[in-house]
Amino acid sequence: MRFSTDIANLVQRRVTGQSLEAPFYTSKEVLDLDLEVIFGQHWIFVGVEPQIPESGDCFTVDIGKASVLLLRGDDMQIRAFHNVCRHRGAKLVTDPSATIGNIVCRYHGWTYNEDGELILAEHMGSGFKKNCHGLKAVHIRSISGLIFICLAETPPADIEQVATTVEPYLAPHDLVNCKVAHITDIIEEGNWKLTMENNRECYHCESNHPQLTVPLTEFGFGFSPDELDERRAEDVKAYEKSLREAHEAWEGCGLPSSEQEHLRNVTGFRAMRLPLKWEGESHTVDTKAACKKLLGNLTDPKLGGLSLWTQPNSWHHFMGDHIVCFSVLPVSADRTLLRTIWLVNKDAIEGEDYQLDNLTHVWTLTNQQDAELVRLTQLGCDQPGYETGPYSEFTEPHVEAFCDWYVSRLRNHLTSDKIEMAAE
Repeated sequence: MRFSTDIANLVQRRVTGQSLEAPFYTSKEVLDLDLEVIFGQHWIFVGVEPQIPESGDCFTVDIGKASVLLLRGDDMQIRAFHNVCRHRGAKLVTDPSATIGNIVCRYHGWTYNEDGELILAEHMGSGFKKNCHGLKAVHIRSISGLIFICLAETPPADIEQVATTVEPYLAPHDLVNCKVAHITDIIEEGNWKLTMENNRECYHCESNHPQLTVPLTEFGFGFSPDELDERRAEDVKAYEKSLREAHEAWEGCGLPSSEQEHLRNVTGFRAMRLPLKWEGESHTVDTKAACKKLLGNLTDPKLGGLSLWTQPNSWHHFMGDHIVCFSVLPVSADRTLLRTIWLVNKDAIEGEDYQLDNLTHVWTLTNQQDAELVRLTQLGCDQPGYETGPYSEFTEPHVEAFCDWYVSRLRNHLTSDKIEMAAE
């Protein structure tokens, strides 16, 4: 797809350390480019294995105009296909999740097996070759139970670096042996990049997230050293000392914890475990574990919070007692789907081992608060008075890292596109 010179100029003149120009958040043409270049060419987080625990379980996900069907087969492997019949294009599975046998098109009865092979197509004549009309496969990769798909013909190979690096961090939490306790979908009234930028900083947290900040130390948010008085400087030193000690203790127990930051990779990612305050067990209002049954073989609930980010569209929090996963998908230039999944030990019983309201309370409120901040920012981007503003080097470096990654991916694509046009 060819895009206008205006977009190419917009990308080229982006100023490092500044927020993006308004059209990045408001233009349908930019959104179309995002869907082609970012969501059409990169590994996208779409869900978790416990969403489809049994053979025949499936769920669908929409990325732009593409509907993708994810299905667990009789061999317990997960496969992904374009959710469209090879006959006349009817959508195959219309429910967000279901349990099926073979994949049957409701329109004319064309039937596919779990490998996507066409096994039944009546009245097509003796010359018809079923083996030429199987479902179109979509690349899929599970990393410790986190499911990523890629719509590109050739997906980025560095997903293997992601897996090699983060699987030791995730493995102790044993996500594949969890169950989904709850899923929520929110349509935020803003561009998908605003949702991601908001997540990549906690500059706003103290004044907007009273529940989330109970277990989080303020020094994990980033701070300006030249604004610290003597007492605050001592607090920072104490925090840094406690962080080193916590990492040493966790690493000694076989829990990788130190920061791994590769946000500018093609498949950018970051992982780090941080201590939590007070009881230090979980993201709850009393900072105690929300679930009595810990994950995997963990025996100590006081393991801090392991955060994993992936570019372009996810973040995750792993604790000793539960996991929370977030995925971000564009709906339109000014609407974004935020899906949140809470997971607990598969043997945990609701009402006995955990109370759902307590488990979900902090992030339910935090999502609502963030959605309002995204809405306000989108309203500002739509105004003629909007202009780019500076990021804080202390509290917003990861917002800059996200925007730099995003613009670099567009720039690489548009440069390649220009070379192809010249060759023609």
